[in-house]
Amino acid sequence: MTSAHDVEAVRAAEQAAAAGLPGGLVTLVERASAALAGVVGSELRAAAGRVYGSRAVLLVGSGTNGGDALQAGALLARRGAAVTALLAAERAHGPGLAALRAAAGRVVEDAAGEVGLAALAAADDVVPGLLGVGGRPGLRGAAAALAGAAARSSARVVVVDVPSGVDVTTGALPPASAPAPAAASGGGGSGTAAAVRADVTVTFGTAKPALLLPPASALAGRVVVAPIGLGDLGEPVVERLGARELAALWPRPDGESDKYSRGVLGVVAGGATFTGAAVLSTGAAVRAGAGMVRYLGPTPPTDLVRARWPEVVPGPGRVQAWLLGPGVDPDDEGQGEHVREALAQDVPCVVDAGALPALVTALEEGERGSAGTLVVPHAGELVRFLGLLGHDCTRADVQARPLEHARRAVDASGVVVLLKGSTTLVVDPDGEGGGPRPPVRAQADGTPWLATAGSVGDLAGLVGALAALALAPRDAGAVGAAVHGLAAHAASGGGPLHAEAVLHALPEVLTALLVDVPRG
Repeated sequence: MTSAHDVEAVRAAEQAAAAGLPGGLVTLVERASAALAGVVGSELRAAAGRVYGSRAVLLVGSGTNGGDALQAGALLARRGAAVTALLAAERAHGPGLAALRAAAGRVVEDAAGEVGLAALAAADDVVPGLLGVGGRPGLRGAAAALAGAAARSSARVVVVDVPSGVDVTTGALPPASAPAPAAASGGGGSGTAAAVRADVTVTFGTAKPALLLPPASALAGRVVVAPIGLGDLGEPVVERLGARELAALWPRPDGESDKYSRGVLGVVAGGATFTGAAVLSTGAAVRAGAGMVRYLGPTPPTDLVRARWPEVVPGPGRVQAWLLGPGVDPDDEGQGEHVREALAQDVPCVVDAGALPALVTALEEGERGSAGTLVVPHAGELVRFLGLLGHDCTRADVQARPLEHARRAVDASGVVVLLKGSTTLVVDPDGEGGGPRPPVRAQADGTPWLATAGSVGDLAGLVGALAALALAPRDAGAVGAAVHGLAAHAASGGGPLHAEAVLHALPEVLTALLVDVPRG
């Protein structure tokens, strides 16, 4: 699991750790710099085949983030790398500058001038240390010009702690970075950038929230958490499940299991227009291992479901959880009646787009059962859900600040929200008795090829099956999103895929996960 902690908790842990070290904070900086130099050295060997004689350029701000870059640069220079520090501020970390100069590194004060930009263009690796966790979001002046030049270079970019310019706490990007993820590090035709885009981020002690939270997480590249000896950091604020956690959470049958104890999922999906949603969502539940899937719907999708998945049982009956809404027309009175009846029961409900209006009505009128509820919207559907709850926003608002809007929906409705995206967020209400809410789950296991019609039906059925298998909404959402992403990778093989291919890949992915990964 990768965990991210609040910035203030990290600062407190650093101070506490430094108090117990002979060298204090200097020792922590040395540890961080050594870890950074080790990763940069590995990247230089990958890019140039060696460290000796390779070219590294440091982008240096005025704070300790720049100091870490300078100290790491000194270590690389002692190994024979040609290291150039471009100073983006009037002052820089004194001990770091002294260390780099003592190691025969070069310092360029006119960082965005001809000499500095020429060094950037020739670099094998670029190490931005412009702003740290205390920096205000957005780069300006020389820092913005250097970040833009780094984005245009062919060098690998290894970032110090966090990509400079992002909002470290929320994962939001500065305005010039926000509109288009593909150009998130660019600032348009000016040649500047409001935030740095990394190939690798070396973060110290623990991940920082922006490294896991969208949209900033798209700028972080591969995240390497370097231990530097911090003590207790308290509870994380964001976490990402890895293979070990997925294997531990996935429900497994035992010798006494039967189809009823394995979880019975009721599905209300599809309609006259979106018949495929019924086929895909029931199929995902079947292939994920639900003991039984019951389907309620009109004749055309029912016939298709029975033809494709003969093990699915049509008609009502007792269930352990409901999946409501994939492909459902909210104005379809027949499907609407099934949705309302399901919401009134005291069983967990996974609610997709077509059932969101009925859910809001049930919540307002006190007709929702007492069991957990998980809604699974994408950005546009979250806009509609928030509108039904009395909060107006746009799709662009949600994409720019997804965590903020997911939390707004959670607070207004009291349900768990899974916000689908390239990084899927699972956000819970406050804990029992008004206690702290659990850490946000942020899963980024998929592939861009998953942006295809029908894939949300796959995900909904998978999450619904896990709810029927008695996973809490929070776990069902995060585990389902992760496994869905892994299945998409397996089905894609690096190229296009279609939704049914993801279903076919599920057993293979689950077998590998449950057999090959230790549970402990």
